[in-house]
This record gives sequence, structure tokens and C-alpha cells, in this order.
Amino acid sequence: MELFDNLALGFSVAFTAQNLLYCFVGCVLGTLIGVLPGLGPVATIAMLLPITFGLPPVSALIMLAGIYYGAQYGGSTTAILINLPGESSSVVTAIDGHQMAKQGRAGAALATAALGSFFAGTVATFLLALFAPPLAELALQFGPPEYFALMVLGLVASVTLASGSVIKALAMIVLGLLLGLSGQDIYTGTPRFTFDVQELADGFDFVALAMGVFGIGEIIRNLEDEKQRSLVAAKVSSLMLTMDEFKKIIGPVLRGTVMGSFLGILPGGGAMLSSFASYSIEKKISKDPSRFGKGAIQGVAGPESANNAGAQTSFIPMLTLGIPSNPVMALMIGALIIQGITPGPNVVTEKPDLFWGIIASMWIGNLMLVLLNLPLIGIWVRLLTVPYHILFPAIMAFCCIGVYSVNNNTFDVYTMAMFGLFGYILVKLDCEPAPLLLGFVIGPMLEEYLRRAMLISRGDPTVFVTRPISAGLLAVAVIALVIVLLPSVSKTREEAFKE
Repeated sequence: MELFDNLALGFSVAFTAQNLLYCFVGCVLGTLIGVLPGLGPVATIAMLLPITFGLPPVSALIMLAGIYYGAQYGGSTTAILINLPGESSSVVTAIDGHQMAKQGRAGAALATAALGSFFAGTVATFLLALFAPPLAELALQFGPPEYFALMVLGLVASVTLASGSVIKALAMIVLGLLLGLSGQDIYTGTPRFTFDVQELADGFDFVALAMGVFGIGEIIRNLEDEKQRSLVAAKVSSLMLTMDEFKKIIGPVLRGTVMGSFLGILPGGGAMLSSFASYSIEKKISKDPSRFGKGAIQGVAGPESANNAGAQTSFIPMLTLGIPSNPVMALMIGALIIQGITPGPNVVTEKPDLFWGIIASMWIGNLMLVLLNLPLIGIWVRLLTVPYHILFPAIMAFCCIGVYSVNNNTFDVYTMAMFGLFGYILVKLDCEPAPLLLGFVIGPMLEEYLRRAMLISRGDPTVFVTRPISAGLLAVAVIALVIVLLPSVSKTREEAFKE
């Protein structure tokens, strides 16, 4: 009964006129950035962080969450119609989705993506409501050694699940940790790594770093390699599925939902890994694998369900443990901190209206997205006719205004420009910037729990291995890192990500 009482509280919060409006705005913006290639949810949420300063915490988080899961919906539309994935997680959808569109089955592909996404989002939100409170209750029993071990495991998992070289991902984590140490010592207040620059007394600004690496860096990359957006969009006739098609998608939708719900919780997992894993499984268990890549409806249903489930269950570690499982969740933690809320298990008990309001808004947002996406397909496709050289100056101006408005400091704008150039260099070096942002966010917390644990144990480092939970978490982290560094596993992993 307590669950129903909490959900009733959540819906009473989410159904206010203000929160419904921000949920709708988030869903529309999410769909828009999902449609437009080169502007993902990380860059958009980073740009919108300054706007959330003046909003109530619940409204701000509801809007940002809507942007994230809305982007998963929007990316599938252009992936199916014109073979141009707006979101990285929609790359898999384009393989069979566009082939279906070429065969005159665009309506069936779009309906499959919408139904799979809606079902997966609904189930994943229910799992969030069911498992997040007990997990938060368990986390309240954690001490500094357990939190330190949990964060180490999170960082290692983000390395093992990141695409590309493990060594490069480790280097990005370490660089993020070092950048997070800049500023004043958390206990003594002594400046460190400030290079005698007064503006760095409080460390690098989170918004400037995120917007630079993911926003400006992406703009430069897209200007260098702008894709031709030829509108060879297939005509959408009927959005109704036949009974045979409906039967074919039931299994993939269920399997994709389960897989996405699990992988979304893991650090570094989330929507993209879920969609790739789902496609691989559907192809392996199919009676006729040769149909995949030629318009198999299962190749749309599974990945679309998986990426939406993964997007929504990634909120579980963020809301309950205060640990981001992907760069978007790192930005969500930044938004909570900006609002004066300490991320972690106390959010469930101290801010129940925020916690349950976000969960209830996800059900409302999923319904809004179904109603938004299918009738407005024509508008979303026409947006792709806007030339990128017209679009990017507006994005640049918005970034500069947003960063400046955080602290009214021009130094932050220069910092953003510097990290923008750095983000572009990372892309050219095939270094994934996501682990850097995770390291930057987790770094200060990791240091704090490490030093707390050492103070409690009077400088005895064995405290991390004598306590069962922290020892178990550290053991899992070491095993995961050793396995992924094995030559045979490393080669298989590279082949899988390449495929």
C-alpha cells in the first residue's frame, strides 16, 4: 500500500499545470534534438542547466528527464524515414527500419518503434518505482568505505562498457578525476591545481566543462564533416500493424525491455549499449538471421524497446545512490547540486515530492511522446532541411549566454571555449569524452569518502577490505578490469563494438 500512496503523491505533483508544462517542453525538446543529428541530450541538457536555476527543483528535473527519454523517441523517426539517426542509440534502428521504409512499410516501422518505446518506458518506470526505494534504504546503511568502493566499481564499469580502447577510457577517467580535484582542499581550504588563477579557486565550472566538451566540441566536429541531408523520406501510409506483425514484435519488445532495464542501471551502459545488445540477441535467436538488415521488424522492435528502458532505469543509481551511470545522469546530479540538493539515498526520504514526482512524470511523458511523435512526423523530417551552417551560430550564442549567466563571469566562457577545442581533439584521437565527465563528477565525492574512511579508521587502509560490502565491491571492480584487459577478451570486445 505504501507504494500506491507514494505514487499518488507523485501524480499529485506531476499533474500540476506548471509541471505538466515543463514535462511537455522537455518531451518536445527531446524529440527535436533526437531528430537533429549532432546535437544530443548531453549537449542540450548542458546548455539548459542555467535556465533551471530559476525553476523549482521538481520542474527542472522533470523537464531535463523529458529531454533525455524524449531524445530516444525522436532519433528513431529520422533513422527509419531517411536513414539518418539523430541519436547514437538509434543507429541500430536504422539498419532494418530504413529498409522497411524503402519497402513501403514505413508506417509499420514507426508504429513498432512507438509501441515498443511506450511499453518499455512504462515497464522501466514501474521498476524504478518498485526497486529504487529499497535500494535507497540499503544505501543508508553504507559507510564511507562502502561508498568509496561503490564509486570505484562505477568508474571501472564505465571503462569496461565504454566503446573504444580500454587504455584511452582509463586515461579519460583519470583526467576527469584530476580536473575534479582543482580548487580548494575539502578539509583545509588550501588552493590546489589552481595555477595561481583566482577564478579557479572553486575549481572548473561543471556547466562550462560539460557544454564545452559535448556542446562546442560536437559543433566543431559536425562543421568539419557535415552530412548531406537529402530528404528521400518514404511516404507514411498506415500506422496500423497487421496481426502477423504484432505477433512478431511481442517477443523482441519483451526481451528488449528486460535487457534495457538491466543494462540501464550499469555505469556506462544505458540506451546505446542496450540497443546494440538487443539487436545482437534478436539476430542470434532468429530462425532466419539472413532477414536482418533487409527489413526485419524484430530489428526495430527489440532495440527501440531496449534503448527506452535503458534510458529510464539509468535514473535508479542516480536517484538512490547519487552515482551517475552515464553523462546525462552526471548532468542531472549537477542540476540537483545547483538546486542545493545533495544526491544520494536521502533524496527519497527528504524530498519525496521530487523523487516520486519525477517517476510519475515519466509515465505522463511517455504518453505525451506517443501522441507527439506519430502525428508530427512530417514536421520533424522538414526540420532536417535547415542547413547546419545556419543552425550552429544560434547554438554557439545560446551556449555562451548560458555559461555566462551561471556566475556572470567571462572566464567561464573562455573555459567553455578551451574545453570545446579539447573535446574536438578527443574525438580526433578516438577518445570517448563520456568517462571524463563521469570522472569529473565522481572525483570530488570519491576523494571525500576516501578521506572520511581513512579518518574513521585512523589511517588504516585495510578498512576497505575488512568490511564485507566494500571488499566485495572492490573485488568485483578488480575482476572486471582484469577480465576486460585480457588479450582474448579485449579483441572480442573491440570486434563487438566495431560491429
